[in-house]
Amino acid sequence: MARDVNEVLEHAIRGGLETKPAERRIFLTTIAERLHLALTINQVRSNVIYSEVERALKAKPNIQMFINGQLAYSDYNEYVKLAMINNIPYTVVSATTDTPFGLVIANQNMPVETNHPYIEDDIHKQDIERY
Repeated sequence: MARDVNEVLEHAIRGGLETKPAERRIFLTTIAERLHLALTINQVRSNVIYSEVERALKAKPNIQMFINGQLAYSDYNEYVKLAMINNIPYTVVSATTDTPFGLVIANQNMPVETNHPYIEDDIHKQDIERY
């Protein structure tokens, strides 16, 4: 019985157990199995609006966009506009640890079958090498 009380107290103080906390820190509070697409910080900062993002926002059901809060609003405002046009919820996440990702599009609550959720251009390669 004492163990159950301690568990209840721990849960009340610290919250419930989190699944895959390391993945959640890297992928802006979501996990890899839910990813449709992930852009690095400098991909988001670039002047290019990736068409893959627009296609994912239009075609994928039950998705949400997560944005790294370390970015300036001017870096990601075009992606927010795309999300709003397509009625996709988005969340600006205060990253608690270092992550190479600036924007993540993920299913809200189900795993997806995406073989490779990255756009591997030169910017991506540089960001991942630095990380």
